[in-house]
Amino acid sequence: MERLALARSPIWLAMLVIMILAEMVWRIRSGRGYDARTAMATLGVALGGLPFAAINALVIGGGYSLIWRHALVHWPLHDWRTWVAGFVAVEFAYYWFHRASHRIAWLWATHSVHHSAQQMTLLSSIRLGWTNLLSAGWIIYAPLVAAGFDPRLVVALLAFDLRYQFFLHTEAVGRLGVLEWVLNTPAHHRVHHASNAAYLDCNYGGVVIIFDRLFGTHRAQRRDEPLRYGLAEEQRSNNPLWIALGGWPRLLAGMIRSGRPLRKAVSPPG
Repeated sequence: MERLALARSPIWLAMLVIMILAEMVWRIRSGRGYDARTAMATLGVALGGLPFAAINALVIGGGYSLIWRHALVHWPLHDWRTWVAGFVAVEFAYYWFHRASHRIAWLWATHSVHHSAQQMTLLSSIRLGWTNLLSAGWIIYAPLVAAGFDPRLVVALLAFDLRYQFFLHTEAVGRLGVLEWVLNTPAHHRVHHASNAAYLDCNYGGVVIIFDRLFGTHRAQRRDEPLRYGLAEEQRSNNPLWIALGGWPRLLAGMIRSGRPLRKAVSPPG
């Protein structure tokens, strides 16, 4: 649903293109390089995911609407206090959704797509999985709708979260001083994307980093440990189809080998 929200805004898309091109020039001029094949693969994943996003929006949106109709209370959509409370609630739910996506193999099969790029660039922010409906992480947001938050509010705040995180996927921005204590920043998110053992499973926040600090999952980059991006299992490919769906055959093969498939599906990946 969030992906469709991005696609509907031509001004936003124009801004994305300008910033992506500017970052590409910066990376080349600064000697960091820009992997064109990885970039094209990311575009392939993003475009190929649009039909899946439409199906997800239809099915998940319908499910949320059904829950909403049976909610005992409906918080007023046009009250600013509802939006403030909703923002906190959605950020809290997003933290646990994101944490679960890294700690539960069934969810990781979809989320690993986002971590598969070997470079940390603005373009990599749109490398998103196609199988969110199947991995069922969206269920984590259902209690918010059941508690009375309008599904339109939940979807709008998740779309805002996704747009905000676009700016986090870059090496062009350093640390941001006191903002690092409250907001999720490029520095925090670079550590989140690193595949080094020292950096795995941390900095899950969306717009804010507060819940990582509260629940002990915040981690800063170490001076003696340069960041290495991509998947820890080093599954390299520039085939958009394999990037988007390759996590599932790996998971299913592991489930079969384990002899305890359900346990394997809900265990940490790897």
